[in-house]
Amino acid sequence: PMTDFLQVTTAVDNADDAQTIASAVVSQRLAACVQVIGPIQSTYWWDGDIQVSEEWLCLIKTRADLFDRLSAVIQQVHPYDVPELLATPVAAVSKAYGDWLSGEMRG
Repeated sequence: PMTDFLQVTTAVDNADDAQTIASAVVSQRLAACVQVIGPIQSTYWWDGDIQVSEEWLCLIKTRADLFDRLSAVIQQVHPYDVPELLATPVAAVSKAYGDWLSGEMRG
């Protein structure tokens, strides 16, 4: 079944900043879970040049109706000028995990 859950991704250049983001959104109940993966290697355009850098990826489990508030909190604590905030709809989720997600978010 379709859900109103999103997986939001953002990346930062160190593990401490990734944990700051994770703690901020989970403690405010805007996300049920954040998984931090890293280090990863990112290749992207910035300032007219191709950049290659080491980053840590945050996989944030949230609800669609919380995205604007979640986004605002991330932008407050994120060190980048233009943070990645990419939301992917969750097409399906197991009942038990969906119930847990729902129970851990507020708003």
